[in-house]
Amino acid sequence: MGMGELSATNFSNYPPLNQLIFTLAALVGGKSILGSVMAMRTIIILADVGILYFGRKLLQKLNRSTHLIFWYFLNPLVIIELTGNLHFEGVMLFFFVWSLFLIVQGRWKLGAMAYALSIVIKLIPLMFLPLFLIYFGWKKCIKFYLLIGILLILLFLPFYSPQFITHYSQTIELWFINFEFNAGLFNVIKKIALWFNIPDYKLIRTYGKITPLIIILWVLLLTFLRKNRTFPILLSSMMWILFGYYCLATTVHPWYVVFLLLLSLFTDYRFPIVWSVAAVLSYYAYGNSGFKENPTLLFIEYIAVYGFLIYELFKLNKFEFRFFKN
Repeated sequence: MGMGELSATNFSNYPPLNQLIFTLAALVGGKSILGSVMAMRTIIILADVGILYFGRKLLQKLNRSTHLIFWYFLNPLVIIELTGNLHFEGVMLFFFVWSLFLIVQGRWKLGAMAYALSIVIKLIPLMFLPLFLIYFGWKKCIKFYLLIGILLILLFLPFYSPQFITHYSQTIELWFINFEFNAGLFNVIKKIALWFNIPDYKLIRTYGKITPLIIILWVLLLTFLRKNRTFPILLSSMMWILFGYYCLATTVHPWYVVFLLLLSLFTDYRFPIVWSVAAVLSYYAYGNSGFKENPTLLFIEYIAVYGFLIYELFKLNKFEFRFFKN
């Protein structure tokens, strides 16, 4: 299936529910591209309204100002990238926030179902599942995992074929060993590698094999060394896991920051809001033939994000080795 110059030879990595929405939009639109676009846009807008509704309720449960949700709902990056450019992070986040609200209410079985639906829009919430071990305890958590696992199997089952796992794994692997855009740490390492005459293609393949192991270790550290028994700390751990992943990732599209932005609103940190502004500097690459990035603009983007993060760590008096002690 042709997907343009960037993805013409790759298999789709969109999970089942996301593809179902594409199918429904195509059926509603008929032969009209505009009709299909409007159908998808309507779904994304409704999802954002749902995030506004459940986000406010979740903030209220956590004794935080409900107005904080408007940092997401009225954020220009959210409007441009989700409603404008039809990225489905907003639909994933609707199910994700709904799931969190159900869990904090004690309705964890329904929460597990909503959580599974968020995964079959985008896979990112999978990274947070280990955190629930401490929050729920082993017995309840196993039931929570089983509910999610059963629903995922049922939703992926229609797509199963002997080649499915191989093709899907190959596509996901591309995000680690092939694709590269708006990277932070990787760009620094790439500059250092140039001094040793290490080719880019060799570097990204080696880097892409190491980073998943580091991310897994990071998730395990935050799972077992933080007191994730309370919901605010659980949400904070999710934010740090996602931030760590984006720091290491070779590909950080601007719309990825939307998830981090939303999570931060349930914590004391606001550096993702800065990132939601600075991320637009990466758009420069789209205005050039061959998608050439500007290193200076990337430096400004990341120095703004890391600079504000360091400021917040000092301001919140959390810069000492108390991170895992909460």
